[in-house]
Amino acid sequence: MKLTRRNVLTASAAALGSSLAAPAVKASPGWPTKAPIKLIATFPPGGTADTISRILAPKLSAALGTQVVVENKPGAGGTIGSDLAAKAAPDGYTLVISHASPLGIAPGIYPKLPYNVLADFTHVTLIGHTPNVLIVPADAPFKTLADYIAAAKAKPDQIAFGSSGIGSNTHLMGELLSSLAGIKLKHVPYRGSAPSLQDMLAGVIPSMFDPITTNVPHINSGKVRLLAVSSEKRLDMYPDAPTFAEQGFPKLTTSTWVGVSGPKGMSPEIVARLYDELQKAYKAPEVVERFKDVVLLPGDKPMTPPEYTQFVGDFSVLWAGVSKSAGIELELG
Repeated sequence: MKLTRRNVLTASAAALGSSLAAPAVKASPGWPTKAPIKLIATFPPGGTADTISRILAPKLSAALGTQVVVENKPGAGGTIGSDLAAKAAPDGYTLVISHASPLGIAPGIYPKLPYNVLADFTHVTLIGHTPNVLIVPADAPFKTLADYIAAAKAKPDQIAFGSSGIGSNTHLMGELLSSLAGIKLKHVPYRGSAPSLQDMLAGVIPSMFDPITTNVPHINSGKVRLLAVSSEKRLDMYPDAPTFAEQGFPKLTTSTWVGVSGPKGMSPEIVARLYDELQKAYKAPEVVERFKDVVLLPGDKPMTPPEYTQFVGDFSVLWAGVSKSAGIELELG
């Protein structure tokens, strides 16, 4: 379903008045009573959703007294795993790492999306966000974004970029840069960040758009070069890497955000327990350090379930407009 501002606001209003808006309610002693709780990562191992889920799962397991297992369900820009979560029983035993691509970008580019990002989910809280980057191998001829754009102008549809899949937010960034810079890049989709990075390092593709999370070790080792970051200002970790905005592309200022959600209809008691335990988990010192290592930035403040629901809705409306202006519309394969 393609979201309009009207149905986003309608779904938001319904969600704000529903059971998920109650983090202060005491959790039911009847949950969890069995194992495991599945935490769906909508991208393959090594990607942002997978990395964050594997940092959180042990903390949640200890806090809830039952096993929380990560299940990777990749494909179609994260929409396959998200659809599985949306259609699961709302009993608290299936959760999903909600992600900017399937919940924020997909509504604007897939007219036949099989779920509504607000009406079909119970959104619990935002965990954090990470900037996206345009990276190339260290030995690439492109030293700057200007070099990259010049090469693409000289060779239309020959300079390729990898992404974590058709319809992912990194795919959209490549399409937007093409539109804004007046160039034609060649998109090569992968089933996640890790295989895209592997091919780039092997010389199969010359560049990729990706959340920075997956690439920190390779940036630090000098294997890849940062041409641009999508944050509002330069990152403290990489002060020499310019933003897209300061290089003339402010519309590419965005991030890949992640949170935790479940199917629609989860009880307020379960949502309350999850909200409380997630707040404790991602504030734990060891988790804070892990998130710093992968450049996952916290939000300005904790988001309650209704606030996170509003955030998801607002983001999807914003990027639906961006997709429409860039003429990007895709079919789910």
